[in-house]
Amino acid sequence: MKNLTAARHAPWLLPVLSGILIGTSYIPFPPWAALFCFVPLWRFWSGQTSLKPVLLGGLLTAFVFTLIGFNWVAYLLHEFAHLPWPLAVAGMLLYALLAHLFVPLAGGLWFWGRNRFGWSEQLSLALMALITTLCEAYSLTLFDWNFGYSWYGAGVPVFQWAEIVGFKGLSALTLLANLPLYWAWVQRHATRGKILLALVSVVFVLLNFGGLWLKNRLPEPDASINALLVQASIENSEKLAAELGKGFRQEIFGRYMRLTDQALEKYRDKKVDVALWPETAFPAILGPEFITQEYPSALREYLRERQLPLITGAYGYDLEQRLPTNSLFVLDKDGELQAAHYSKTILLAFGEYVPGERLFPQIRQWLPETGHFARGKGPSELLAWNGFKIGAQICYESLFPEFSRELAARGAEFIVNATNDSWYGAWQEPYQHMYMTLARGVEFRIPVLRVTNTGISTVALASGEILERSPLYRPWSGLYEVRYRKNPEPTFYQRRFYLVPALLWSVLLILPMFGRYLRPRQPS
Repeated sequence: MKNLTAARHAPWLLPVLSGILIGTSYIPFPPWAALFCFVPLWRFWSGQTSLKPVLLGGLLTAFVFTLIGFNWVAYLLHEFAHLPWPLAVAGMLLYALLAHLFVPLAGGLWFWGRNRFGWSEQLSLALMALITTLCEAYSLTLFDWNFGYSWYGAGVPVFQWAEIVGFKGLSALTLLANLPLYWAWVQRHATRGKILLALVSVVFVLLNFGGLWLKNRLPEPDASINALLVQASIENSEKLAAELGKGFRQEIFGRYMRLTDQALEKYRDKKVDVALWPETAFPAILGPEFITQEYPSALREYLRERQLPLITGAYGYDLEQRLPTNSLFVLDKDGELQAAHYSKTILLAFGEYVPGERLFPQIRQWLPETGHFARGKGPSELLAWNGFKIGAQICYESLFPEFSRELAARGAEFIVNATNDSWYGAWQEPYQHMYMTLARGVEFRIPVLRVTNTGISTVALASGEILERSPLYRPWSGLYEVRYRKNPEPTFYQRRFYLVPALLWSVLLILPMFGRYLRPRQPS
């Protein structure tokens, strides 16, 4: 009886194994199992005869890899939402249960299609991989990650292909590579299985050599900018108090000025073209209407005395919507505000707005402490100053390649990303967010300058090379010579942005038709 019970429950170890393989193959881990992480789950699905275990298996896989790869959500709930640790952990468990429903959805769609159309075994497996890939590509998640970023995080040269297919395309290729390795495992005792394994290995090696070639063929930069990045590491409690007008504004402003002065003294023998301060670093409202107020006037005088241009995150104000904005401003060496500034467009749910509050305004009364910001107009114009064409992003807007594509299409020579990652702890999220932000530079072959409140502040060149990285949760400054190209050529990915999704959908439509046509006829 004991042996029968063990045999009955052993298959459920396969979804758990897939969850472990996926979770330990994402940043900050190396992608050691990325090419076969879905194989155990797909083996489990293939053996099911009813829908319920397929859905539960997918849910179990998603639950496990979310716990491993995104456990920083518990820290976020404790630090940002001020929940006690037991409730924060409970919230993390709920998030793990709901965050990546694309996995059980993929299993359910595949199971329905197999039963409805009677796919052959080979066709069924191919469509299982394709449906999983498409569900992952269109999944709705708070943190828009994918399997392609892991190659960049590990420095594996295959990530250079992002200029052709984007990191979403790399993610799709990574998932599809699980299919031949699935067949290789099933036929591991046969010559065909060994050939498949060898073929996948050879293709992977060739793709890495191709990635090195793509990097080496990049044209030489023809311009440069010396940027001073300043990271003050302001505590969350201090930032929140300053935002609510309950003190600490003078302390925060003074800390940024002292750090900047120390950096200017440290690099006094070098040219500094511009200083960069992080998201909402300036602890007061900026804008033409407020330039004569206390803190804007002090900032203006500070920059004029040092003849130092500045790009800084600060609060703005939208006169039409009568709401504050999370913005990025440029001030010249005389402290004069430049005409164009950027306001954050993709706002953080429950941090900068409450979902559904326009339809149901009473929700705002239930969550009075939640931020209430106006949305910007998107990547509709560049920060043009002193001959530089600057693409502006704030925080996790960098996770959306279509946003950066618009900046590149408007002629951005480099991207400035201002971020505050102080809500997430020092274990996973700062590294995940950093690589996902810098990835945009590889896709569009323009440098990315990332300045954060608590780290990781750094610069990535168009080649994907990441320069010196700041420490986490420590005041720091660094001067970077960022070489770039004037009028950079659009990449293949920029010009053919929707090619990979179009190919995937086309194969999904065509493959079942061929499978049905080639299926042997049943005798009368």
